[in-house]
Order: sequence, then structure tokens, then C-alpha cells
Amino acid sequence: MKLAIILLAAYVVDRIVGDPRNLPHPVVYMGKAISSIERLIRRFASAPRALKRAGLLLPLLVAGGAWVLTALLVMLLYKISPWLAGAAEVWLISTTIASKGLKDAGLAVFAELRQGDIPAARRALGMIVGRDTAHLESPEIVRGTVETVAENIVDAIISPLFFALLGGAPLAMAYRAVNTLDSMVGYKNDKYRDLGWASARLDDVVNYIPARFTALLLTLCAALLRLDWRRCWRTVRRDARLHPSPNSGYPESAVAGALGIRLGGENVYHGVTSFRAYMGDPLRTMEPEDIIVTSRMMMLSSAIFVCLCAAVALLWQGMGG
Repeated sequence: MKLAIILLAAYVVDRIVGDPRNLPHPVVYMGKAISSIERLIRRFASAPRALKRAGLLLPLLVAGGAWVLTALLVMLLYKISPWLAGAAEVWLISTTIASKGLKDAGLAVFAELRQGDIPAARRALGMIVGRDTAHLESPEIVRGTVETVAENIVDAIISPLFFALLGGAPLAMAYRAVNTLDSMVGYKNDKYRDLGWASARLDDVVNYIPARFTALLLTLCAALLRLDWRRCWRTVRRDARLHPSPNSGYPESAVAGALGIRLGGENVYHGVTSFRAYMGDPLRTMEPEDIIVTSRMMMLSSAIFVCLCAAVALLWQGMGG
């Protein structure tokens, strides 16, 4: 089955179906594998230097294992039926994308805010962020939701599609494994500073190009949605590099500039206050509708990107033919 059709079909499956709870999800098994390998490593290594060396094993085993297993499965299915293999690739790639889940999570917070139920909005936000949400008021709830949706445009949509274009389902699954590793062990705290350093660095590397391309896409979307695309691009150029992450600042600053709001500031994690660099200018107070606009930018940018990926795949095939 042509790669262009596989990419488009995988994206459509995610947009319509998302991640059904009654179906097994590869990320669940990746998480279990990561936890098992971590426990095994900690049985034999406890010193910082030993943990740093062992930390190299995590991406090799988990991301490498995800690639090998997926490649073997697809290869086996192609021997049985190209259509069966193509269908498997569609489903596997769709599990690496989370456009519907990201949209639904943002809209769940918006729905509670619209009804004026701040405690429920706090709980809904707490399902998708690591920061403490128990004492947040409406503007800060909006900020947390907009930041999360914007940041995850890269991790949950653009990057997996980018790697699916380069290497089909095996490379898309390897990317998802890297991203899962970063979310589980890529923290700069006492527990994971040594063990998770390689996973965190690798996540930064693989998202480097997609994050910057996402900023371009969001600028285009700002123009198409009649937002301020010039301010969007200026904000990216000015603020993206200020973010502690080498990649997250690009989508966040783009959304902040397009909406005319300021993201970043103080967040509380497990009772400890942390300051994150500001993205954008506070031209107005954040409102719940900003969540809707951010979701529209996310859905439009992802649709444009998957169409670009399909076009590139067709071009490659035509050149090969």
C-alpha cells in the first residue's frame, strides 16, 4: 500500500477514533517495558556514574526494540498480504498520533470553564499537566491548557507523522518510544537526573526539526484563521529560545503571538514553585475561548502537515518509479 495513503488513513483514523479504551495501545506496553527495565537497572546500579552508563541502555532497548518488533511484524504481514500489512501500518501509525485525544482534553477543560465550574476545570486540567492545579483560577487554567495543547502539537502529531514519512510504522513507533521514555524518566530531579539523561537528550534531538517546522505551520494557520500572523512569527523569533526546552518554545510562542496573550510564568510542581520564561505579550486577559482557537490551530496545522507528508511520499514514489 502506498505510503501516502497509509499516512492519510492513519491520520483520519486518529481524528475519528482516537485511542479507544477497549483496544490495546502500544504506549501502554512501552510504559510497562520501561518500568521493568528501570527496575532491573536499579538492582545492579546505584552510583551516579553507573546510572548514567545504564541510562544509555534505555533508549537502545526501548526505542530500538519498538523499531525491531514493528519492522518484523510489518515484514511478516507483507508476506501474508500487502493489504493486511498496510492496514496494520495504518493502525500502528494512528496510535502514535493523538490529535483527537489532545483536542478532547482541551475541550473538556473549556466545557467546565464555560459552565463556571472552576473545581471541575482544575480537575480536568490536572489530567493533562504535571503542575499543581488545585488553586488555579480561570486565566491560569486557560494558560495551562493552551500551553499543553500547543506544546503537544509537536510531540503528539507533527513528530510522529514526520518519522512515519521517513520510515513508516517502525520509525513512528520508535519515535513514540523515545517520547514515552522522556515522559517517564526524562526529569532533572534526584531520581532521574542520571538514569534519564540520555532519554531526555534523545527526545530533544528527534523533536528539533519538527518543532521548528511546527512554528512555520502555526504561522500559516494564524494567517488562514485571520489571526495576527506577523505577531505570531515575531514572537517565535523573539521568545522561542527562552523556553527551558529547546523545542517546546516554538509552538508555545507561536500560539501566544497569534492570540495576543502571554504564556509562561510561575507553575507549582508538588508544592515547589518554578518559573518558566514568558512567551508572548499580555495584550489582553486570557479567556476560555483561547482554548478553542488553540485547538483550531492544532487541527488545521496537523491537517496541512499530513497533506504535505502525503505529497512528499507521492513525489518520492514517483522519482523512484
